[in-house]
Amino acid sequence: MLGVKSRNLGTVVAAKGGATTSGGGGREAGMTAWELRPCGMLVQKRNSDVNQNQTVVPTIKVKVKYGSSYHEVNIKSQATFGELKKMLAGPTGLNPLDQKLVYKDKERDSKSYLDVAGVKDGSRMVLFIDIMSQEKRLVEDLRSAKMDKPKLPLMEITSEIDKLAKQVSCLEREIYGGKKVEEKLLLNLIELLMSQLIKLDGIVADGDVKLQRRMQVKRVQRYIENLDTLKIQNSKIGRNGKISFEQKLVSSIEKQRDSMKWPIVVTTEWEKF
Repeated sequence: MLGVKSRNLGTVVAAKGGATTSGGGGREAGMTAWELRPCGMLVQKRNSDVNQNQTVVPTIKVKVKYGSSYHEVNIKSQATFGELKKMLAGPTGLNPLDQKLVYKDKERDSKSYLDVAGVKDGSRMVLFIDIMSQEKRLVEDLRSAKMDKPKLPLMEITSEIDKLAKQVSCLEREIYGGKKVEEKLLLNLIELLMSQLIKLDGIVADGDVKLQRRMQVKRVQRYIENLDTLKIQNSKIGRNGKISFEQKLVSSIEKQRDSMKWPIVVTTEWEKF
């Protein structure tokens, strides 16, 4: 069936000058090749060589003068001056943000392309230090370092508080579970938390670090209050894990004393002026 269709094909329009060829004739020079798809549709023949029409970007060598030194750099001709600055950062030791490239007596923007500016193989350019940009960047780095400086000790203190918090939680489970613990453990834990409070007070910070420090202070204060409550509860527990007879007696007397208190009733009306 396909053979019949291919023999009955009419004239085919060529790519150039509208030239035609019959189904049985040979192709003329410069004419576009055609192929028959399985569905019977006649289409332009696909190029098997995918890379044939791709343009190869040439690599050029540019010579850059920095001070008394010269640096030769191999780079794509369609690269930007910013990419060239990154490649010069290694041999020159300059941050790309602190570099100023001058080509043909004109400073070039980092986003500009080499080929658009006319840079070719063997072109020369000069590299200078952008003093204003360097000073601005250094000031920003110092400001950032100043803001980040309190973060490290705060992180260390927070990590220590986390460890102490686990110990407080363990003591809570034991004491409220009826187990008596040594009071020395409670006192030592309170001292350790107090030392963390002193460290937190020594941190001077602003912004988010100041807020985090304040949160940790409240957290430590809450743990100390919990330990004070645990001390009272722990003192009520006997050696056998139960509330001692003396504590029960004191608690009973306090309840009786509260029940014997008579309410105060005001029976005299005072004259108001």
